[in-house]
Amino acid sequence: MSSPSVQRLVQVDALRGLAAMAVVLFHYTTQFTLLYPSGTGSGPSVSFPDGHYGVNLFFIVSGFVIFMTLERTRQPMDFVVSRFSRLFPAYWVAIFLTLFVTHQLGLPGKLVGLETAFANMLMLHGLLRVPHVDGVYWTLEVELLFYLGMFILYRLQRLDRIHLVLFGLLVLRLTYYVLKRQFGISLPWILFRLMILQYIPWFALGISVYLASHRTGPKAWHRPAQTAAMAILTLLVCESAFVAALAVALATAVLFAAKGRLPVLGFAPFVWLGTVSYPLYLLHENIGWAIQLRLRATGLSMDLVIAAALCASLVLAGALTRWVEQPAMRWIRTRYKNRAHVNR
Repeated sequence: MSSPSVQRLVQVDALRGLAAMAVVLFHYTTQFTLLYPSGTGSGPSVSFPDGHYGVNLFFIVSGFVIFMTLERTRQPMDFVVSRFSRLFPAYWVAIFLTLFVTHQLGLPGKLVGLETAFANMLMLHGLLRVPHVDGVYWTLEVELLFYLGMFILYRLQRLDRIHLVLFGLLVLRLTYYVLKRQFGISLPWILFRLMILQYIPWFALGISVYLASHRTGPKAWHRPAQTAAMAILTLLVCESAFVAALAVALATAVLFAAKGRLPVLGFAPFVWLGTVSYPLYLLHENIGWAIQLRLRATGLSMDLVIAAALCASLVLAGALTRWVEQPAMRWIRTRYKNRAHVNR
């Protein structure tokens, strides 16, 4: 039987799976209809216009998981190898699988060439304004920059000052907003992008949830609560009351999962979704849209078209998880551990 701590992490991971599914349903219903209107007026029975907020839940979970990982990391290369093996092998296969399928099925306005695919391989192509092979890749740049920032903090041995760092970044985010909104002053765009100021409140919430759920003592929750409150205030000022309220709800869900208080997330389909969430996220958008366009042209109802695209994406995600992501991760980490053992 799994330990309580493992069960809690399973619940957090299941939330990531549900976040991925929310994004998928948003793309297959609302976004597909906007990009490729049928002209007949027939659309899906159900739409998910707010499903894109699944990305924000991703960022909260990432804040939680990355801070947890770094706290448990003994050597800097342990973290580098861990993140590389988790992110890149599945991503590289997804790039070229997406390129192949979309060129075979066709996807107006979304096709790119082989040179663009190679340029996508480092995940930072967006900084050079290189088009994405798949539109969802923009979030990978954000994640990678967050990892880099946290890794630098770890190397400086300043993880214990994370609350001050996050407070400073949140103040900077507010400063950008106020100067632009009230005085028409635009601070450097590249700094805003590299420091992921647009999304730092969500990562701050994830880190706060981790600290609140893993620290003990009468005042252990004070700093996480203060950081979370500052993140919510930042979203309230820079975004809207709705987004701030949503952030509270999503962070609360992650907190409950981290404490093991959402046993429904232990339901096998949710656990499986958590397992395949990254490949599902990587593969679903352009491949799914290409499938939808082909099937809609046959006269199928949109509900059946969406169901078919969803099934195809889940099958591909399961295959990529089983035959690429997990074996590659095991192989890379095993070779690293063996080499590290020999060099001792």
